Amino acid sequence: MGSADGMIAAARTSLGMSGRPNAIIRAYAKRHGKEFLKAPWCDMAVTEWARQSGNADAVLPGGDRAYTVWHAQDFKKIDRWSSGTTENVDGAQPGWIAFFDWGETNRVTAIDHVGVVEKVLGGGRVQTIEGNTGDACKRRVRASSVIAGFGRPAYGSAHWTEEIVGKLPTLRKGADGEHVQTLRALLMARSHPEIGTVDGPFDTTVELAVRAVQMWGRVQPDGVVGSKTWPVLLRVH
Repeated sequence: MGSADGMIAAARTSLGMSGRPNAIIRAYAKRHGKEFLKAPWCDMAVTEWARQSGNADAVLPGGDRAYTVWHAQDFKKIDRWSSGTTENVDGAQPGWIAFFDWGETNRVTAIDHVGVVEKVLGGGRVQTIEGNTGDACKRRVRASSVIAGFGRPAYGSAHWTEEIVGKLPTLRKGADGEHVQTLRALLMARSHPEIGTVDGPFDTTVELAVRAVQMWGRVQPDGVVGSKTWPVLLRVH
């Protein structure tokens, strides 16, 4: 059984991912066909985060989704849908699935995009994590004007760290690849602008930032990102 915290943690691991076909697209296409290698991947991202965090039953009531309209309709069918009024936006919860209509009609059939609510900011705004925004996974701040509504997953209460961290590798100086991009993005979110960009290796600058985060999180400051350090990085506020 998953949790809202687990869903958000899974989304955070993709921050900084960009381009295509990326790991999210490849995983979805492997299950559903190579035609998805060139498809928009915002809802593929939500699907993968749900599966990675043990939240598929809650977040995907109709099964895997790449088409946002069908996904929103899945929530409506089980009466777990809230329209995108300012009141509902201010009452949203972290882990809710936010559906967007750039035309501002709030019609489910007009939905264009989807993301996961990370934080409710008030004033009719939420902070989200979204895939396929500028062909990358990024944090965004969205207002009620473009929020068509929310899917409200029936999350469980299981602790998420073991599920997520168990799927992440141990990283040390000299490493590179997608997980290092994730690490760099999380360090930047932890107020380490010296990292510069998500692209690049696990170099001395990254190691020093990791040690600083470890000291803040009361983890042994050895500069190695493993099972004790990933949870500190993923609890980004």
